[in-house]
Amino acid sequence: MALTNHKFLLAARPVGMPKRSDWTFTEEPVGEPQDGELLVQVLYISLDPAMRMWINDFRSYLPPVGIGEVMRALGVGIVTASRNPRFAVGDHVSGLFGVQEYALTDGRGVTKVDSRAVPLPKYLSVLGMPGMTAYFGLLDTGQPKPEDTVVVSAAAGAVGALVGQIAKIKNCRVVGIAGGAEKCRYIVQELSFDAAVDYKSEDVSRSLRKHCPQGIDVYFDNVGGAILEAALAQLRLGARIVICGAISQYNNTGPIAGPSNYLSLLSNRATMRGMRVLDYVDRYPQAGAEMAGWMAAGKLKSREDIVEGLATFPETLLKLFKGENSGKLMLKVS
Repeated sequence: MALTNHKFLLAARPVGMPKRSDWTFTEEPVGEPQDGELLVQVLYISLDPAMRMWINDFRSYLPPVGIGEVMRALGVGIVTASRNPRFAVGDHVSGLFGVQEYALTDGRGVTKVDSRAVPLPKYLSVLGMPGMTAYFGLLDTGQPKPEDTVVVSAAAGAVGALVGQIAKIKNCRVVGIAGGAEKCRYIVQELSFDAAVDYKSEDVSRSLRKHCPQGIDVYFDNVGGAILEAALAQLRLGARIVICGAISQYNNTGPIAGPSNYLSLLSNRATMRGMRVLDYVDRYPQAGAEMAGWMAAGKLKSREDIVEGLATFPETLLKLFKGENSGKLMLKVS
């Protein structure tokens, strides 16, 4: 029986918040793998803030998705046909499969995963790109020391929640910035953050002064904008700022809002450094093994926000930019 692949193609460069008409939902027959190729049935698709940057037509760490191309996305799935000796039918795999039901690939960048060890969605959260980002962004770029005060924005999100927990494992004091009482309750009561700041109902600058009386040693930034401004004003001598993302700026139709008080870096002899998780690919196994150990010991938790149905992609993606997701957002394809 012939299989049909449903997929989303980029139809236009979004202006501001993406809308359904920026993509084309289409179908085509599923092809047969050629020599060296494998066919993957995609089971779960990761939805990430970076996807908004991938569809802008400007230089970044990856080329922009082209008009008419399958929307780029990480995913996990199962091999249904293979002419690649490294993969067998029935293997579960992760890779950059795109927003579609089936992916033909030559195997580059595809990794086997063990669905018996942890549920498949975990390979898109704590053992996937968010986990790698949190691990290397905090430990390599932020370089926390015991008893440091670590502040993380978007603290209930896929990356931020892991950053805070890893900082606690490293014996730091952790303050999370999140939107809404429920998210703040979650990071304090369930993830053991020391304090939470609700940016929707509190004055962030005042709350950071309250919770960080000696200043901030490490600030892990996922949002940019006014939250970054507030953190810069509360730096401690020798502070490290990790620039991981700027979700508050991704849908701007004007210039990106940069910090006006950057001279805090000078007066505090602080550093601000961007991190790119793809720089650490060769060390992913090390990080994955350590985080799996923390999970087994009950020291590291993750929450997955799973929405069913490939066809919901354009609307579900917007949950990220409206602050409506709780934990790692992903699609269950079928």
